[in-house]
Amino acid sequence: MSDTQRSWSARLAELGIELPKVVAPLGVYYPAVRSGNTVYTSGQLPMVDGELAVHGKVSEGAEGVVRPEQARDAARLCALNALAAVNGLVGLDAVVRVVKVTGFVASAPGFTGQPGVINGASDLLGEVFGTAGHHARSAVGVAELPLGAPVEVEIIVEVGDI
Repeated sequence: MSDTQRSWSARLAELGIELPKVVAPLGVYYPAVRSGNTVYTSGQLPMVDGELAVHGKVSEGAEGVVRPEQARDAARLCALNALAAVNGLVGLDAVVRVVKVTGFVASAPGFTGQPGVINGASDLLGEVFGTAGHHARSAVGVAELPLGAPVEVEIIVEVGDI
């Protein structure tokens, strides 16, 4: 079966992945909006059951910071939350392809591994959508993120007519 003919919700089940509930907005915005055949998600944090799963800045070696491997796992959580937002708006099976991923990494001074961190999100999208999950991407280091999160991810997906 080709990627464009797949049931993405069935693929999630094959992978043993359950989408979380849509994270409630922290301000005056929607988790996702549709314009034509494009869905844009708001930035998603690594939230689990309404709580931030990990706090802090990402660094290679300092004590008391988030290690790149932890941040990569957090980026995966962000992507799951973004997929939940898409699912809540149009249904996951409406997705034709992932177009763009933008990832923000709260980086300690000198940390330059932002692309590796955001690979956590990109890898998940590839697992779920196959070649339809291949996307353009930006991975940006920032000084701070909301709630002290180490990573934030937003996605843009193309959807079919529904």
